[in-house]
Amino acid sequence: MKNKSVTFLTQAAMIAAIYVVLTMVFAPFSFGEVQVRVAEALTILPIFTPAAIPGLFVGCLIGNITGGAVLPDIIFGSIATLIGAAGTYQLRKCHRVLAVLPPILANIIIVPFVLRYAYGVVLPIPFMMLTVGIGEVISCGIMGNILAAVLGKYKGRIFASARV
Repeated sequence: MKNKSVTFLTQAAMIAAIYVVLTMVFAPFSFGEVQVRVAEALTILPIFTPAAIPGLFVGCLIGNITGGAVLPDIIFGSIATLIGAAGTYQLRKCHRVLAVLPPILANIIIVPFVLRYAYGVVLPIPFMMLTVGIGEVISCGIMGNILAAVLGKYKGRIFASARV
């Protein structure tokens, strides 16, 4: 049992680290009212391992802090990723297309309000929902499903030992 716990924590830490690196490498379009956060493709990982849920949350939290986000964005942006990851885990037995809906919807609902009230962006909230939604469809829907297809071939070797 101890070995599985260590593996779970190790996988969570690795996922968090990858999320942070992707957020920083692609920082020019990871933030703002029009954003495609490449790291959000990782929100598909809860279909393979529950370790992805805390990993994605911590990764988003650290990515937002190191990316210079303001406190409401650090908190609520990270919560959006947590909600999305938990939702993906709940839908893990469904088709991958459905499993990516929770992170897309969580970000469409939460991030525009963060942009308005934390950053003072004066664009209409429905418009920002559209722009954030497009970015999430690209990162979670398209890139996430490509990632899932590739990882699905190796899931037994990569993720099997982290089941808790």
